[in-house]
Amino acid sequence: MTCIFSALLLTTSLSFAQKGSEVVATVGKKNITVDDFNKKYSEVKTQTLNPPPKSVFLEDMVRYEVGLQEAQKRNLERDPIVIDRIQQEMYKALLEKDLGQRVQKIQVSDAEMKAFYKNNPEIRTSHILIEFKPGASAEQIAEAKKRANEIYEEVRKSKRPFEELVKLYSDDPLSKQAGGDVGWQSRVTLVPSYYDAALSAKVNEIKGLIETPFGFHIIKVTGRRSFEDANKRQVRAAVFDDV
Repeated sequence: MTCIFSALLLTTSLSFAQKGSEVVATVGKKNITVDDFNKKYSEVKTQTLNPPPKSVFLEDMVRYEVGLQEAQKRNLERDPIVIDRIQQEMYKALLEKDLGQRVQKIQVSDAEMKAFYKNNPEIRTSHILIEFKPGASAEQIAEAKKRANEIYEEVRKSKRPFEELVKLYSDDPLSKQAGGDVGWQSRVTLVPSYYDAALSAKVNEIKGLIETPFGFHIIKVTGRRSFEDANKRQVRAAVFDDV
């Protein structure tokens, strides 16, 4: 797979490009243009208080495209695990769309939201998933837990970055390409056991093992949002559901 990329020229090409169609990186037959980059980078800046430098973010975009093309080359879109994950994301998107329509009708004061948010903040995490399939037998779950414990011990002792260990061990093909990152989430968008474990941890702390219907998770908390930067729509919905 051919990848053409010059980080050295990134600042110049992004700062002085006159056309949004100007190419800043090429992966295989896929060109990443200035417009593509600016759109993605703008999204990231709304999701974090400390966005990465532009050169680092472009490297991430290139790595993501390399991984995506490799996955397509291996026909992973036909893999049952990948299909299941895609369906879960589609369902989550549907819920969030429906949630938005519901939230518009909900009347919750800022004081109520702030009081709730104090104990239920939005959290950003990365994770390693050791999966067991729906309907797994007790023996299969025990085997997954044994493997998860072995990986957890290595994570605790290893000096390697968590993101590298994610790529070695995680069974979650979607977050794996992003070093395990699952983005900013709230109590209404996460499985309770996962959220509660993340809530009890400090930023950069690693927690394990956390069992959910998807398997066993090793979680690293990477951020907490202040109320001022929170997704008010989700906070309002969470307060409504908590009543």
